[in-house]
Amino acid sequence: MSAQPEEAPAPLTPAPAAAAQLLQELRADRRAAMWVPAFEQDWARALDDARHSYSLAPLHSVVDSWRARLTAAPAVDAFLAGGCDDSDGVDLDQVLGARP
Repeated sequence: MSAQPEEAPAPLTPAPAAAAQLLQELRADRRAAMWVPAFEQDWARALDDARHSYSLAPLHSVVDSWRARLTAAPAVDAFLAGGCDDSDGVDLDQVLGARP
């Protein structure tokens, strides 16, 4: 018998090389000029937080939020290319939460 309920999945953590792979994908994207410096700034801030807290959670949070941005980019491009009205849009930080 398990002490943990079946409904509570173990938290998923990114692979050790996830940040490097993500940065490589960001550099290959057409938005690289904006996204790479922003990712590096977020990563540096999270690394500093991780050093002070002795927790990898800030680093995982950065990888997760940037992975979500990269995954959502084609859908956003298709939406904007479709000529849809985006004036009632929601800031991504409101959806994902503030960046660490």
